[in-house]
Amino acid sequence: MFSPFGDWLPEVVVFHPQRFEDAQLIVLAVRDNKTALVHAGAMERLEAQRLIDFVAGGVSAMDGRAECLDDLTFVFTPDIVKLTRDGGTGR
Repeated sequence: MFSPFGDWLPEVVVFHPQRFEDAQLIVLAVRDNKTALVHAGAMERLEAQRLIDFVAGGVSAMDGRAECLDDLTFVFTPDIVKLTRDGGTGR
């Protein structure tokens, strides 16, 4: 299949974590250059916050980006993905 991105095809993975241990799968997806859309609505609020904090730290350590879409929905991108919000310039 032809891709203007060479051998890399952009991929978005949607996560609905059920427990904190799912955080590792999310970080690994971003490490594999996938964008992770995470909705933590099925989790208890404090555990969801802990998961989001862990993932945000892991993604930040890889120079990735995080964006909060609402209270329990976040998008995490690897450094090769430009993330913009509301038509902004992003980085």
